[in-house]
Amino acid sequence: MENLLVTQTRVIGALVLRETRTTFGNSQLGYFWAIASPALGIAVLVGIFSMVGRVPPYGSSLALFFATGFLQFELYKKLSSSLMGVFDSTKGLLAYPLVTETDVVFARAALIIATYIFIMVIFFGTLIAVGLAEFPRHGDQVLMSIGATALLGTGAGMTNAVILRLWPTWKQIEGILNRPLFFISGIFYVPSHFPPSIKDILWWNPVLHCVEWIREGYYPHYQSTLLSKPYLFTVALILVLFGLGAERLYRKKRK
Repeated sequence: MENLLVTQTRVIGALVLRETRTTFGNSQLGYFWAIASPALGIAVLVGIFSMVGRVPPYGSSLALFFATGFLQFELYKKLSSSLMGVFDSTKGLLAYPLVTETDVVFARAALIIATYIFIMVIFFGTLIAVGLAEFPRHGDQVLMSIGATALLGTGAGMTNAVILRLWPTWKQIEGILNRPLFFISGIFYVPSHFPPSIKDILWWNPVLHCVEWIREGYYPHYQSTLLSKPYLFTVALILVLFGLGAERLYRKKRK
């Protein structure tokens, strides 16, 4: 059992290195763009809100408020979309007897999660250094919220990958269905300020809970009336277990 675990760890480690080269290439430009892309998205939001004279929905820094929402959303979206095509893009690897579809999924997910943690450290660290943010009030809650987002995104990506195998047009459909998420995940507003009728609808979006959780952890006095950690973990675990189970059944059927 121990030897099997060591072997699988080495396999996943090798796959992570392969994914790194495939994703970023051999130049430093790939790593730079991975950091610059979300930073540019936040800068656009800050610029738009500043031009129309909007004050931060919470706190004193537009950049910090948008970063807490945008980076969580981007982590989920990246996992959900990138893992969806993981089976089709790595068919050649499955010729090796030690490599399974699950190994490839975990390797790609690990790289994405590590990349976004690095991006968050760089971005929040920069905001703190220039005086636009303070250190997180509850660092453990910030880390747990990122972990929950990673779990949710991985589960969504695995589920998407399984559905895509059965329904090739799912990629286009999923892209259309996901577009409203940007507007209903609390990225540029405080969901708790809405009337109960709207909050009751927003509550069902698990990504919104990811955003609310990190803000509760970062800001000293931010209190969400929508955050439900049990609901978030329930949805995330259901998606992960469904993805793992469906992949296992498909693998047996293929053999």
